[in-house]
Order: sequence, then C-alpha cells, then structure tokens
Amino acid sequence: MKKLLSLIAVSCVMAMGLPAVAQAAGAEADCAAKSAEKKLAGAAKASFEKKCVRDASAGPSAACAKSAADKKLSGAAKNSHIKKCMADEKAAAAPAAAAAPAAKPMAAASAKK
Repeated sequence: MKKLLSLIAVSCVMAMGLPAVAQAAGAEADCAAKSAEKKLAGAAKASFEKKCVRDASAGPSAACAKSAADKKLSGAAKNSHIKKCMADEKAAAAPAAAAAPAAKPMAAASAKK
C-alpha cells in the first residue's frame, strides 16, 4: 500500500513538472529557429539562444498573472504586483530548501549531550 501511494505521489510531482520541461523545450526550438533566421553562428548564436531561452522562461507564473487579472490591475501596478508575487514565490521555495541543512546541526548538537 505504501509503495502504491509513493508511486502515485511521484507521478503527481512529475506530471506537475512536465509542462515546464515542455515549455523550455519549446522555447529552445523557437530560439534556435530565430537564430537560424538571423543566420547567426558560433558565439553569437550561442549567446542569442541563451538570452532568448532565459527571456522566454522568465515570464510571470500563472498564479501571479491570475492574481493580477483578478484584481483588475494594469500597467505599472500589474508589473509591480507580479514582480512582488514572483519574489514571494521564490522566498517561499527557498526556506524549504534551506530548512533541511539547518536541521542537521541541531541534531548533531543534541547528539553531543
């Protein structure tokens, strides 16, 4: 039973990540086509494609864009809201990653007692 639940959980996590992977692959193909259209080669092509992919994936998250639309924001207010929302999402993700290493020193300290 535990294995089945674990398998379902892993499947859900992987399914959530697939649209991002597909979007990145689509952006790479689109950027490669644009660089070919501009007849770029070598370092110029690599630099163009790197910047193009970075710009394509730097868009606002769907949740932040929906939040701004729900609040009927536009212009600078919308941009400011989305920027803050994206920063909040990154900040929320960072403590989860930082919490695991921080817990280890406390465990080591309690083991010394």
